[in-house]
Amino acid sequence: MRDVTLKQLRVVQAVARTGRITFAANELRVTPPAVTLQLKLLESAVGLVLFERTRQGLRLTDAGQYVLGLQTRIEAALLECSEALSEMKGLTRGRVSIGVVSTAKYFAPRAVAAFAAAHPRIEVKLIEGNRETIVAALERFELDIAIMGSPPGTLAAAHRTIGDHPFIIVAPAGHRLAARRRVTLAALANEKFLLREPGSGTRTLMERMFAKHEVVPRAVTEFGSNETIKQAVMAGLGLAFISAHTVAAEIAAGWLSVLHVEGLPIVRQWYAVRAEQKQLLPAGLAMWDFLMREGAGFLPEV
Repeated sequence: MRDVTLKQLRVVQAVARTGRITFAANELRVTPPAVTLQLKLLESAVGLVLFERTRQGLRLTDAGQYVLGLQTRIEAALLECSEALSEMKGLTRGRVSIGVVSTAKYFAPRAVAAFAAAHPRIEVKLIEGNRETIVAALERFELDIAIMGSPPGTLAAAHRTIGDHPFIIVAPAGHRLAARRRVTLAALANEKFLLREPGSGTRTLMERMFAKHEVVPRAVTEFGSNETIKQAVMAGLGLAFISAHTVAAEIAAGWLSVLHVEGLPIVRQWYAVRAEQKQLLPAGLAMWDFLMREGAGFLPEV
């Protein structure tokens, strides 16, 4: 059945409805020999006779009835697909997949929720991971859009700025350096730092900053999430170089202190990114436009 065509199935439907080759040909606006040829090709592909001749005309065999049922189901599926595509064009239906780096989870879900509220019939899938994971998903076309701190250099991607993304160094509340108006990077050389895992964009930015100033901080251990790092800093295990957006609530509550380190904050940007070769459907384009217009409004105030 791999070579069966929709044209052949529609021939079966027309012949079954009219009972005559000539009537079916008129209905399909083709010649009777064309109808006969398509029937022969289909019967050859199926390996069974689909019609039998009677005084009343051509009548479906049991095999023909089964093929007609297949044709009916296919036509219904095509109609459903057509209606769904029309709804997608009108943004009353569709789906979009969003990938966010771990640091972006402190604002991205609120942006996605606002979009979903405005488009309740669009299904939004939100995936979180570190930078390497999200870039890999973009490369495999598993994501429509990603939110990250910088566009990937390994992928041809379109990107647009959402807003500023500051990075700071935080310490436990009451840390001896918290009251200083100016802290040099060199003064932090003997401090214990809590690090994100390799592959994290935050860790890469931190390592570049210290290398530029030829400072080697003491690393205590690696953590797989900003949440764990925040709790560890509050517990007094060390300092952390971290996105200000991830600790805005803890700073406001007085649980963490911001160190006034020279050269900080380092201000990067939040970007919406999509693979250039990934064709966005209307739902994806709507999300892209939404992030461009309103994404900055969801960034935490620091």
